[in-house]
Amino acid sequence: MFRQLSHELEVNVPASEAWEIYGTSRISKLLVEDGSTFEKIEALEGDGGSGTILKKTFMPGSHGCTVHKEKFTKLDNEKRIKEIEVIEGGILDLGFTLFRVRFEIIEKDNDSCIIKSTIEYDIKEEAVANTSYANTDLVAKIAEVAKNYLIKNKAIENAA
Repeated sequence: MFRQLSHELEVNVPASEAWEIYGTSRISKLLVEDGSTFEKIEALEGDGGSGTILKKTFMPGSHGCTVHKEKFTKLDNEKRIKEIEVIEGGILDLGFTLFRVRFEIIEKDNDSCIIKSTIEYDIKEEAVANTSYANTDLVAKIAEVAKNYLIKNKAIENAA
């Protein structure tokens, strides 16, 4: 059973600034520093581009999973799109056969953008009861952490 979900969050910073967070490993560092979702994020392979594999350890009770590995399957700096797929553990252990997340930074105007997160998943028929684990809570949290960091940085720059 293939499904798709999406979440959008407007941020009052240029798209290029938001992409500096999403298009690099900085988003992982911010998420660990935030401390509410991820305990640890380790790079197992790669330099942050396509093919990079991360091992993410969730904070206890934060997401319903403990650890998963994900692979960057697409990183397009020109279009500001990053796609990842869970390749081991986590949600795959709950009967999902595909769990892909696409992050897009969409320019709205010179001073604002939209962080669009799209989740695509496929789940085995016998695991349909676990469908509720596929939701936008995590990508919404990631977008909120990025937004807070970007707005805080903008305020510091404007004050200087």
